[in-house]
Amino acid sequence: TCAGKKVRRPVDKREAVSMMVADKQVSVRQACKIVSLPRSVYRYHRKPKDDSVLMEALEELVKKHPTIGFWKCYYRLRRSGHRCNHKRLYRVYKLLRLNIRRRIKRRLPQRIKQPLLVPDSINQCWSMDFMSDSLVDGRRFRLLNIIDDYNRESLWIEIDTSLPSRRVIRVLERLLEMRGKPFRIRVDNGPEFISDLLKFWCEEHGIEILFIQPGKPVQNAFIERNNGSLRKELLDAYHFFSLNEVRLMAEEWRQDYNSSRPHQALGFVPPLEYI
Repeated sequence: TCAGKKVRRPVDKREAVSMMVADKQVSVRQACKIVSLPRSVYRYHRKPKDDSVLMEALEELVKKHPTIGFWKCYYRLRRSGHRCNHKRLYRVYKLLRLNIRRRIKRRLPQRIKQPLLVPDSINQCWSMDFMSDSLVDGRRFRLLNIIDDYNRESLWIEIDTSLPSRRVIRVLERLLEMRGKPFRIRVDNGPEFISDLLKFWCEEHGIEILFIQPGKPVQNAFIERNNGSLRKELLDAYHFFSLNEVRLMAEEWRQDYNSSRPHQALGFVPPLEYI
């Protein structure tokens, strides 16, 4: 205190020198000598580097390669001619908040609209799609529906709490043994259908995959019509207490759908009779 008044304590020596020069009319040389601070240090002002070019290059690189990490960015920029050390680049990397993990949505290749034609015979084109529902206790389960587009026959209904790509392939292999190989299969862009496992399996068996455009379920209308009937006549009509109960009733519905239920698009005859 000075004369009963509180005096603010300087934060550092440079601030103390500035206060003495401004308030006490002390020269810079004397003020620096009092606080033991070299005048060169007091007069030094660091000029911030212009990182705009580096920021633009880094943003463009991350935009083109969304999953790239810091070190891949560093070596790519070095190879493209940007002369910066890793410390400076990491400072800019953090300034752009690129060090925070980003959730990248998987990009889909461009899908071409395919005409929805009625095949001339069986096994020319199959359609697959997923549905979901829940048991009485709240557990969710999924259904994989597979039909033949020619006579709308329900080939299989696979039911479980999880149906990954390997499970889809097992169902298709079982159907190939029972019914034969289709020329093509029409699907949407679900993660199970766009997986590399299903792609390689179809290439190995000479089966073409037809992908509909995202958000265009009408391009897969045959299986969507089947889903609507299954939803209305089975899933929405009953309460299910176990997966075995769902499997049993779904198989009963499938047999009735194929052999007894008249189908309007087939002239009001069942799919098996239409063959």
